Amino acid sequence: MTNRSRVLRLATRSSLQARTQSQVIADAIRAHDANIDVELVFVDTTGDQRADVPLHEIGGQGVFVKEVQHAVLDGRADAAVHSAKDLPSENVTGLTIAAFTERRSAQDALIGCSLDELRLGATVATGSVRRRAQLSVLRPDLSFAELRGNIPTRLERIPEGGAIVMAVAALEVLGMTDRIAQVLDIELCVPMVGQGCVAVEARTDDMVVREVLGHLDHTATRRAVEAERAFLAELGAGCSLPVAAHLDADGTFHAFMARDGEVVQLAGSIGSSDDHKVVGAGIAHECRRLLRTR
Repeated sequence: MTNRSRVLRLATRSSLQARTQSQVIADAIRAHDANIDVELVFVDTTGDQRADVPLHEIGGQGVFVKEVQHAVLDGRADAAVHSAKDLPSENVTGLTIAAFTERRSAQDALIGCSLDELRLGATVATGSVRRRAQLSVLRPDLSFAELRGNIPTRLERIPEGGAIVMAVAALEVLGMTDRIAQVLDIELCVPMVGQGCVAVEARTDDMVVREVLGHLDHTATRRAVEAERAFLAELGAGCSLPVAAHLDADGTFHAFMARDGEVVQLAGSIGSSDDHKVVGAGIAHECRRLLRTR
């Protein structure tokens, strides 16, 4: 970076989780180059401003990232830090995902009671249509309630005798994994595309910042998340449709899709020589075909 641009500005949401994971990125940048000073630029998003409205009613995927991306595009920041699961499958013109950082746990967890501990008809709070669809397969008797807000707020809203659902990675970031009652196996509850990964975007034409961020890119995580994003892009769906995909370290691609009470859950393999994006898209095509034929 030039002497004039020794400060690298990271745009991020202001929630505790977003601030904490952005600080991890900032520390990693400084560790790579001690001459770079990193500043956090806090941005309020539509999802933050309308915390009382279900996500699927205000646009689903993208409601936590658009304003953060605009801060980079209009020059208020040099890069944007996101939870990769919040990113729509289509890249924004003028921005490039310069780094997919090494993934934390991709799994979901129940806070409050485990599945076996939940009484018949118990209430599980979650704002995710994906999580509701998957838990309904495991426990058709469960009732569901809406859940929004930051992590400390959500942890205060565990239904009596019930549970809430959260990403394990979010609790790992904040050092709150002691609150977990049960980590859900990926075979039972397939995670959202990109879950557990932090993605960092930069302006496509800013090769200097892209080079700095490139040192944070994790090859295996990029391959996995790109395959999952190809799956989502093929479906053309976000949070409004219950879909999920995860490529694990052994090369097994888990996929889930539901519509009108019908459910498809598949598992396939992606070899090291396979075009991971093509395979991810192909599995999405197969999910869609199976739902159409039922």
